[in-house]
Amino acid sequence: MVSAYLQRIGTAVPEHDVHEKFVRFAETMLVDPRAKAIFRRLAVKSEIQHRFSCLSASAGPESENLDAFAVYGSGSFPATGRRMQIFEQCAPPLARKALDKLSLTGEERSQIHHVLVTCCTGLYAPGLDFEIIDYLGLPDSTERTMIGFMGCYAAINALRLARHIVRSKPNEKVLIVSLELCSLHFQETQEIGEVLSFLLFADGCAAALVGSSPGGFEMDEFQSLQIEESRNLITWRVGDMGFDMFLSTHVPNEIARSMRQNADRITDGKRVDLWAVHPGGRSILDAVESGLRLDSGALESSRKILRDFGNMSSATVMFVLDDLMQIATPGQNGCAMSFGPGLTAEIMHFHAA
Repeated sequence: MVSAYLQRIGTAVPEHDVHEKFVRFAETMLVDPRAKAIFRRLAVKSEIQHRFSCLSASAGPESENLDAFAVYGSGSFPATGRRMQIFEQCAPPLARKALDKLSLTGEERSQIHHVLVTCCTGLYAPGLDFEIIDYLGLPDSTERTMIGFMGCYAAINALRLARHIVRSKPNEKVLIVSLELCSLHFQETQEIGEVLSFLLFADGCAAALVGSSPGGFEMDEFQSLQIEESRNLITWRVGDMGFDMFLSTHVPNEIARSMRQNADRITDGKRVDLWAVHPGGRSILDAVESGLRLDSGALESSRKILRDFGNMSSATVMFVLDDLMQIATPGQNGCAMSFGPGLTAEIMHFHAA
């Protein structure tokens, strides 16, 4: 059987680091002094230092239309249509930035017959798939697949599909682009839980090349693990004032429980040298670490990406895989895992080629 390899990854974020200014802005939005104090304390405990947004963090009447705190002014948060206009404006430049980082050769471009796009934060048509094909000069016959609204685990599903394609057409390559503009969906609220969820999310894009030529990570097998009685713990719906996320405080405990119960299934009975766990937040990483009884430092790449970029939904696990690709040595076994609505874990076993 033909093998499929995640050969290379290019990552990109917008230029605006908004984390610290968001923290200050969110504090001013909260009215209850107790909520302010809780938010301030948990912002520090989040261990996030940087998050990037397509919206700038400048202020004042001279600000551009895409100034974050002009868009999100008290009492004037934009409706979903306006947010989608911003997505259509900002998503293509970020995709091009990640594709440039991928540094495709002319020969590689000629072998790309399939483009897969994962996104749950913006919609328009003709969409990003067409933008990518035009930017790279790919033929009109290029096959396109949009994997939408699956949340943080969508990139694992895209990798699974890419593996199927490559194994059936070994002379062709698959391009995956995972792009999310999570910062577009900040909501005006006094609910401390909602504000804390907004504290995690950021914008980012990862472009990846999958093919049959050895290199990078060989994708061995995939699993889906639905966590029992947790269907409503993470939800993501289109609302009138942006996309509405619900992230229950019970998620970390349920993940830890599921990790303990399914440890052998998750590791497939093998020693795992490289862990690429989606950093949905510090508590999520702590839950995986404790549930699987991992050594301290096993999730260092995930914690590094969380610290430097926050949670970029589907793009995030690709950032972690890219970080691991820089330090992996041939033969090391790896496990990538992302969590999202369901509550579901999507899992990929791989090894360094």
